[in-house]
Amino acid sequence: MMLMKILLIEDDMDLGNGVRIALRDQGMQVVWVRSLEDAARSIDHDSCELVLLDLGLPDGDGLDLLARLRAARLPVLILSARDTLEQRLRGLDGGADDYLVKPFVLAELLSRVRALARRSYGFDGDTIELRGLLLQVPTRRVSVHGRPVELTASEYALLKTLLMRANRVITRRVLEEHILPGGLANASNTLDVHMGNLRRKIGEGYIRTVRGVGYVIDQQGESPAQPGPGA
Repeated sequence: MMLMKILLIEDDMDLGNGVRIALRDQGMQVVWVRSLEDAARSIDHDSCELVLLDLGLPDGDGLDLLARLRAARLPVLILSARDTLEQRLRGLDGGADDYLVKPFVLAELLSRVRALARRSYGFDGDTIELRGLLLQVPTRRVSVHGRPVELTASEYALLKTLLMRANRVITRRVLEEHILPGGLANASNTLDVHMGNLRRKIGEGYIRTVRGVGYVIDQQGESPAQPGPGA
């Protein structure tokens, strides 16, 4: 099963419901919106990892959303009845990662979602691996260069969120709202404590602070030195 959060932008109720059910049956969480306005709001607040984008939406053309999705470094799979070569190239050249023409078979959609997740995040549904850092989703086990690392629930949630959005800056507010329990009361100090402990356990070189914005894990770069045995 692939544990991801998918943003589905589709105004057709029957198709959208079928896609939503198929994704959920694979263990994915789905945020389903039906307009450009709701999609823009979701991009800012729902912390999704991958987008399925219809083009013919009631309040505009889905192509107009591509620049914003690329700025957010979100992988995009277009789902559209626009089937000419020119139309498909326009979507891909506009920033989409893949293009699936309607009508389609759900099995092919799921296969393309899995492939796009692997290309974008190195995520095969069970594990996320980056520069010697390995997170196993079903067992919640984490290791650094083969050395097991014990994390608290909050530390694990922070690490998983950053890994699944590698190369994307995650704002402090998103981490505080969606990761830490207990709402926003004292969230800033709490986040700092958890982030400091997480860095100490996995090694200082993985998580980069973007001052005044948030945090990011870069896919490229040298693997940091392993923390000592007492870390």
